[in-house]
Formats: sequence, structure tokens, C-alpha cells
Amino acid sequence: MELTILLCFIAYTALLFAVMWLTGRRQKANNDAFFRGNRRSPWFVVAYGMIGASLSGVTFMSVPGGVYGGGWTYMPLVFGYVLGYAVIALVLLPLYYRLNLTSIYTYLDQRFGKASEKTGAMFFIVSRLLGSALRMYLVVFVLYEFVFSAWGVPFWVPAVVFIAIILLYTFRGGIKTVVWTDTLQTTFLLLAAVATVIAILNRLDMGLGELLRASSGQGYTRIFETDPTAPKYYWKQILSGMFITITMTGLDQDMMQKNLTCKSLRDAQKNVMTSSMLFIVVNILFLCLGSALLAYASATGFELPTNADGNVVPDKIFPSIAFSLNTFTAVVFVLGMVAAGYSSADGTLTALTTTFCYDFLGFGKGDKTAGDERRQLHIRRWVHVGFALLYLLVIVAFRPFHTQSLIDTLFDIAGFTYGPLLGLYCFGLFTRRKVTDWAVPLIAIASPILCYILKINAPVWFNGYHFGFELLLINGAITFLLLLLAKPRKNPTSPQA
Repeated sequence: MELTILLCFIAYTALLFAVMWLTGRRQKANNDAFFRGNRRSPWFVVAYGMIGASLSGVTFMSVPGGVYGGGWTYMPLVFGYVLGYAVIALVLLPLYYRLNLTSIYTYLDQRFGKASEKTGAMFFIVSRLLGSALRMYLVVFVLYEFVFSAWGVPFWVPAVVFIAIILLYTFRGGIKTVVWTDTLQTTFLLLAAVATVIAILNRLDMGLGELLRASSGQGYTRIFETDPTAPKYYWKQILSGMFITITMTGLDQDMMQKNLTCKSLRDAQKNVMTSSMLFIVVNILFLCLGSALLAYASATGFELPTNADGNVVPDKIFPSIAFSLNTFTAVVFVLGMVAAGYSSADGTLTALTTTFCYDFLGFGKGDKTAGDERRQLHIRRWVHVGFALLYLLVIVAFRPFHTQSLIDTLFDIAGFTYGPLLGLYCFGLFTRRKVTDWAVPLIAIASPILCYILKINAPVWFNGYHFGFELLLINGAITFLLLLLAKPRKNPTSPQA
């Protein structure tokens, strides 16, 4: 099976490069193509590809696995995503297109100053580099465990291979290439889910409707958690989903850079709203997959994977059953994981390069560092290679620390790093006040520190209460309040406004 998986992986990678060549051969691989896709991306292509970009390897396994113990209570979070996408379409996209932005953090420079711009960009770089590298690590880890480890190959070899592949197909075309390759990634993600559901239905000799009715009888299709004290209380899920989308999509260069390649604001808005509707359908598919996996385990007596304490590990349900069914489901699972990893990493690598070039090197601002087109091209390529090496370093360095808890820790880090961005953008959009620019980096650092203190002491201070993702909102609120206090002093020699 190992050789079959490896050959299919090679074939998939070859197909990826074929898509890159077909979509890029008629366009010049200049900076405008790399950073903005020449603003010619068809909105429906971006909308379809955004599905793959939004799903990581963690989500690929966690959503189906989460049906165990949680039913379909993930869906209210998805409903919140739709509300968040509406805010992006109606509030943020008009701002980005009106200012003709390439890096969305350039807005912070125009609104507050250069220190604010660099602060927003740095928080994005740290968060995305760590989070996306971890997602890519999971993909490398799966391929290593099921293919390379049997051959005695060191872990760093597949890590180098993956990063080299992503670097090669994004090196010339950048975001223009990513928009089109994301369509391929999305297709294989969906293929993995559909193929596994069909294989299970055939094995159990039942239809999808019959399976869902059986799952409903066991409580696996319950959508709304009505207990206000429960972690997945549906109103809390909806609110969290909305702000997750606003911050991790609308204020995220990686996700927004794809939207900004559309020809016009109207096309970008159609893309975002279409993506939100498709996201509902796709998540229903993955929840159906989760129900099918549990029905298969119940009907066949398949032992669900457990940890050392004997507790079921939901994230391992999908891969363990996929590999037990047959070679085909094992192959499509690995290809789905690879697609999720590629789709997460290629856009991130391009966005990191864009952010550093625009927000730290002054591209698009006429600074001496930017220089002419040829000089920018040379600098951009070295920055791209540099971030690829950093990406590889994080993946390899994480190997000795691979535990289940670190995944949750990195999601907590994402909440801490996006909070200051939420506060900064809310302050900029909903007030007309100025701030002391040099104080913004200090505020952006102080707010997560205060939230961390609040998080670790909450059980004692608030009678056993544990903060979840709502800490992001508190983080943003603290940033907002501190910005109110950072009012610049008026020059006493200047006339009053």
C-alpha cells in the first residue's frame, strides 16, 4: 500500500504542476501577477477554491471526528461563518477596493501610521507562520507514518519535499497560480469525503437517508445545543463563528489576497457570499461523513482509536477507518490530506511574502527599497525563499513536541494574535479619532498579555468559568479601550482644530 500511496502522491503533484503551467503560460510572471493576480481572477473560480483554502488538515479530520460526542453541533458555528462573510462583503471589501490595497495592513498606515501598519503585519506573520506550518506538519506526519517511516527515511525528508514543491509552483506566479491550484485542492478534498461515504454505504448496504435516520436515533445528527452552560451552546457558536470569520478571513492577508484578485468589488462580493453558501454544503458533507464513520464502527464492531487513557481520539477516527476499508479509500484520504496541506501552505507562503514586501520593504509606496520592477522581482524572490526556509524550520522543529494538546495551544495563540487586529480595525472603521502611533505596538503586545492573565486565572476569579474563543472578543475590546487612551497630544503652538 505504501508504494501505491507514494505513486499517487507523485501523480497528484504532477497534476498540480500541469495546472500551474496551463494557467500561467499566457501571462507574464511579474510582480503584479504574483501579488494581485493581475486583478483578472474569475470570481466563481476564487469562490470554489476558497473552500479548500478554508479547510486545513486539522479541519479535514476534526469535523467528521467531532460528530462523536458532539453530533452536528458544529453547524451553528458554520451559520456564524455566513454572518461573518456578510460583514466582509459589505464592510471590509469595499474599504480594501476603495483604497486599492495589495496588503490589507497598508490601511493601518493610512489610518494611524507606519508603526501601526508594521504591528498588524507582524502579528499576521507570526500567527500565520506558526498556525499554517502546524497544519502542514500534520500532512507531512501522516505521509511519513504511512509511507516513509516503513522505508527508514528521516522525517525531515518528506518535509523538505513538501516545502520544495510548494516553493516551486508558487515561485513565479504567486497568488495567480494559487487561485487556480486551489480549485484542484478543493476537488480532492471533496473527493476524499464523497469516496469514503460511498465506500461505507456500500459496505453497510444502505442508502444515505437510511444512514442519517439511524444516526439521528443515536443522537449523532443533533444540531442545536440548548444548554447555555455547555461549551457548544448554539448562540455562543453562532457568535464565535461570525467573529472567527471576520478576523481569520477578513483581517487575514492570506485569505483576503485571493479575494482581491477579482476584477471588481462586485465580483469579490459575489465570490465571498457564494463561498459562504458553499461552505454550508461542504460542512454538511463532512458531518455526513462523520455519521457514516460512526455507523460503520457500530455495525462492524470496529474499535475506535483511543489514547493512553482509553479515551476515544475523534481526530483519528477518519484516518483509521479510511485505511481499514480498502486501498482506494486510503489513497483518497492521503490525497485529501495532501490537498488540504498544499492549499493551506501555498496561499500562506505567498501572503507572507506579500506582507513583508509591502509592509516592511515599502513595495508600492515609492520607497528606495522598492526600486524598479526588476529590483522588486529580485527582492521578492529572495523573500519568498526565506519564508519557505522558515516554514521548513518550524515544521522540523515541531516534531519532538508533537502532542495532542499543542494543537489546541496554537489555536489559542491564533486567538491572542488576531485580537489586536480586531481592535485596531474596529477603532479605525468606527471612530474618527487619531492615536499615538508609536504606542500601538505596545498596546498590541499588552492586550494579549492581559488576556493570558485573565485566561489562566478565570477559574478562580469567575467561579470555575473557562474562557474559550470568546477571549478573542475580549482581546479586541481591550485593544480598542487602550487605543482610546492613546490619544495624541496636541501641539500647544498649533491652532486648535
